[in-house]
Amino acid sequence: MTDMNQNIDKPEAREIDFSSDWQQRVLIIGGLLGAVIGVLSAIFYIRSADESELGGPPEAPAPREAVRVGMSLLSIMRTIAEWGTQRAR
Repeated sequence: MTDMNQNIDKPEAREIDFSSDWQQRVLIIGGLLGAVIGVLSAIFYIRSADESELGGPPEAPAPREAVRVGMSLLSIMRTIAEWGTQRAR
């Protein structure tokens, strides 16, 4: 028997050349901003839980709320990715 998947063209992985100065800067700045925003979000989450005086850790967000936040983050990421298609002036 022949494998049915043999005739399917496999997309080749595109290598990204990070030797360019601007690409390294974008990666470093993006990584640092992402880390800072993540830490600040965690701090705000902890602070709001402490101020609510629940007497323990808060409940996990409902799946619906988590999906809503995830979709918002994907929208932001898509907007940022679209900035890469604009020409420098």
